[in-house]
Amino acid sequence: MTLHPPALPAEPHDGPEPLGPVDSSRVPRFAGPPTFARLPRLDQVRRADVGIVGVPFDTGVSYRPGARFGPAAVREASRLLRPYNPAQDVSPFQVAQVVDAGDIACNPFDIGEAVRTVQETVAEVAARCDRVVTIGGDHTIALPLLREARQRFGEPIALIHFDAHLDTWDTYFGAAYTHGTPFRRAHEEGLLAEGACAHVGTRGPLYGRIDLDDDARMGFGIVTSDDFQVRTVDDIAGELVRRVGDRPVYVSVDIDVLDPAHAPGTGTPEAGGLTSRELLGVLRRLSATQVVGADVVEVAPAYDHAQLTSVAASHTVYELVTLLAAKAWRGGSP
Repeated sequence: MTLHPPALPAEPHDGPEPLGPVDSSRVPRFAGPPTFARLPRLDQVRRADVGIVGVPFDTGVSYRPGARFGPAAVREASRLLRPYNPAQDVSPFQVAQVVDAGDIACNPFDIGEAVRTVQETVAEVAARCDRVVTIGGDHTIALPLLREARQRFGEPIALIHFDAHLDTWDTYFGAAYTHGTPFRRAHEEGLLAEGACAHVGTRGPLYGRIDLDDDARMGFGIVTSDDFQVRTVDDIAGELVRRVGDRPVYVSVDIDVLDPAHAPGTGTPEAGGLTSRELLGVLRRLSATQVVGADVVEVAPAYDHAQLTSVAASHTVYELVTLLAAKAWRGGSP
């Protein structure tokens, strides 16, 4: 019997070439380390261009729980990812050092403490990784991630938010910090660039017309799910690129932006959503923007079937990582 463990350097890797994922020609994809795409861990390198971090937290959900198991499910589904991305013509793990930074262990009983922990820990990760992609967890975590990005880049952040829902509600049962409120709080705190934020893929019933009025007052643009029936992906992506301009851009993807046929494993599914092809197509066209960070949230694997949701989420993370790796390679990061 021959064992092929992942190569662990005696000292953190600091060579001229990035330390890449485990070679699938030597170790089959269903074996090897449980990191995203079987990438090296952060502690195996001295510094990274892109770090992937999990936040297994779902205390802010309003309906079905289970997104705390999202990071593990997305990592498991990512085993099938390959190192060359033909859609973006980039080998992200070859042109940039990409690592898995592990999970943030935050308090599952205290949302306020968890929000503080996420912000503080992501700042620590960002001190060693130029850009961070986060796997949730529920959408509550977008608020501390935007706080950290605003602090790091020293200016309000443009936001492209893929979601079935607006997530600009005020409170649930008097609670100000939930998965349905992060972008209202971000607006109130001055984290977002005025007039440079958009929701993509929204649909379904609302509590009233006031939801849309409040959202418009906060300066968000909206591309609904129905818009994808009459407009091309190129057209929609072009509108988003023009809206965010040359500002630093944060991309937040709630997996429920996809139709339940493509992503059943989520907490608040809504009929009539995007296909995975439409979502990935828009993301790839954001290469013209200054993306500085991203999250993919609300994967709840207990409601999934045949890993449909976690596979879609892993490919979403892969496209976002590719965008950031290509920026690092070309020196295009702000």
